[in-house]
Amino acid sequence: MLTSDPRFLPPFCPEPTCRHHRDPTDWRWRRDGTHARKAPPHVVSRFRCMACGRSFSTQTFDAGYWLKKPHLLQPLFLALAACSGFRQIGRSLGVAATTLQRQAARLGRHCLLYEQVHRPKEAPQEDVVLDGLVSFEYSQYWPFEINVLVGEHSYFTYGFTDSELRRSGRMTLAQKARREQLEKLHGRPDPQATMKAVRALLLLAVPEPVPLRVRSDEHQAYPRAFRGVPHAIEHLTVSSRRCRTARNPLFAVDLFDLLTRHGSANHKRETIAFSKRRQGALDRMAIQVTWRNRIKRRSERRLDSLTPAQVLKLTDRPLTVGDVLARRLFPSHVTLPQPHAAYYWRNVATRQAHDGPRHALKYAA
Repeated sequence: MLTSDPRFLPPFCPEPTCRHHRDPTDWRWRRDGTHARKAPPHVVSRFRCMACGRSFSTQTFDAGYWLKKPHLLQPLFLALAACSGFRQIGRSLGVAATTLQRQAARLGRHCLLYEQVHRPKEAPQEDVVLDGLVSFEYSQYWPFEINVLVGEHSYFTYGFTDSELRRSGRMTLAQKARREQLEKLHGRPDPQATMKAVRALLLLAVPEPVPLRVRSDEHQAYPRAFRGVPHAIEHLTVSSRRCRTARNPLFAVDLFDLLTRHGSANHKRETIAFSKRRQGALDRMAIQVTWRNRIKRRSERRLDSLTPAQVLKLTDRPLTVGDVLARRLFPSHVTLPQPHAAYYWRNVATRQAHDGPRHALKYAA
């Protein structure tokens, strides 16, 4: 039931310190009038917890809680999955790009919680495919990699992590000198970052130590990462030079990378919409994963095609953005594993831009 429905009743006390926040057994509350607001619904019911005295409304449980423009959440979600930049979306919706950036962060946090709440209850019953999507933050001197684990048959994205990289490839002497100068000022990325991130990804996606068959390219950091986890991993490698067609054993993750670059303006090869901070890229990646797992069908051409979540029997139909945003999720109710907890609280720093805002707002989930 939507929180805008007049029949909606509060499921628990929203005050984290109240004993009925996590356990609503024998919880008592009373109606406490109504209040008017500018956004629909214009009149909302209020309640008061009889245990802690906290006053709250139906909107306390809405995904747009404490937003002045909650109606932007759904069109913003779809626009971010359709390769639009913030200024483009702002011109279309008639709002400032900074407003959309804040709401995108809200959507990213919500999607992190949503994926954790609705994650598969069992370990993958299929081969999983591992790969890293390379992008950059702030400038091309600060590349990073988003490591993803995708089901070979379901195309379900089981998780993602990030790792800083050192700029490599062909560079002029001036570019090499500039890289050295920046690394002296801001530090050099950890050379073992990919190994650590892949290890964290496996523990995040498959918490239980179970047998697992992983397909990947011949990246040298992957075998070292596998040695640091308790899983019994059978590692199958494929040359990264092999054609990326449906016959490629890595096709599931190649398709995810393709759709991410196709639908995310910040990951285009040549763009002015690149991520200025890695935290923003991770917010958008959380949205991308939820869109890919639960909203987008595996095939655009076949009308009977299922979403990855349907293949794993996590849902019985393709979800809509409205379904995903139907209810506010409370971080005090969901235990996020690392590094997703760091992503939620916006603790990912960009070396050359140290003034990125952290998430410390009391009324914004």
